[in-house]
Amino acid sequence: MDIETVAAWDGAHYGASPGPKLYAALDLGTNNCRLLIARPTADGFRVVDAFSRIVRLGEGLSATGRLSEAAIARTLDALRVCRDKMRHRGVFRARLIATEACRAADNGAEFLDQVWEKLGLRLEIVDQRTEAFLAAAGCGDLADERAESTVLFDIGGGSSELVWMSRNRGSRAGARRVDAWESMRLGVVSLAETFGGTDVTPEIFAAMVAHVDRALAPFVERVADRRRCDRFHLLGTSGTVTTLAGVHLNLPRYDRRAIDGLWLTSGQIDAAVARLRAMNYSERAANGCIGAERADLVLAGCAILEAIRARFPAERIRIADRGLREGILSQLMRADRASRGAP
Repeated sequence: MDIETVAAWDGAHYGASPGPKLYAALDLGTNNCRLLIARPTADGFRVVDAFSRIVRLGEGLSATGRLSEAAIARTLDALRVCRDKMRHRGVFRARLIATEACRAADNGAEFLDQVWEKLGLRLEIVDQRTEAFLAAAGCGDLADERAESTVLFDIGGGSSELVWMSRNRGSRAGARRVDAWESMRLGVVSLAETFGGTDVTPEIFAAMVAHVDRALAPFVERVADRRRCDRFHLLGTSGTVTTLAGVHLNLPRYDRRAIDGLWLTSGQIDAAVARLRAMNYSERAANGCIGAERADLVLAGCAILEAIRARFPAERIRIADRGLREGILSQLMRADRASRGAP
């Protein structure tokens, strides 16, 4: 499951801190720009700073094939904050990745040239395989260590990744092996732009589920002969599943500590999806776990989730508020053997 890491940040040039080495991971997706800064510990890493902003870089991309000037401006503003945080913290090494929006856009490479010229940040566009494997590296440890197999899914803004993971008997307890993966070129932004996300009727929701189901078919066929034991479960990482968990818990505002690692039953997911589908746009926007920035996207995410659940029925789903960035950090530190003997 290892992927070659690429250091896209020259710590010496930016004045890396003379103390414990700090690492950073930046994930620029179709909808969000996210940054984590962490220091190695004996058993992994500890986050010392974080940043997340909805930028909707891929807004309108499915219709025009290009990143819009407004989306680029929003994203440059967010990336400037990330650069300043890395400078302020004295980051030693980082990997800065861009995913589906920049992969798909005709002007994706041109946009990254702008980022370099204006901000001095060198982002790399990763392929779909890398994105899927980084998601597995970032949250695979949350899989039930006694489960023979688990399906991990990451519902993004412009793409959604699925990974069939099996227990690796020859490695440490709970270690996972990637047996198969798929990246569907659809996510909450592209699906909502195609079908509508503000007023979602039962008919529109059913059409979205059917659309996703067709995209799922190749992966379903590829893993049809894989064994599903009685502890088989789903492992979800995305704003969709963390939002559903927050709705289930009736949180007044999102709280990662209550969400990451939470187990939900199939019935609890059914109830949370039903609650979301019963809300109108204004009610979704007013919900502390959704907000106005996600109110037109969350039902598209639910449609993707429902298609996945129909194809991979499971009594349990585990929620992960972690993913690509954590996978990047783990790989960077492992490459440096940074966690050995860390304070």
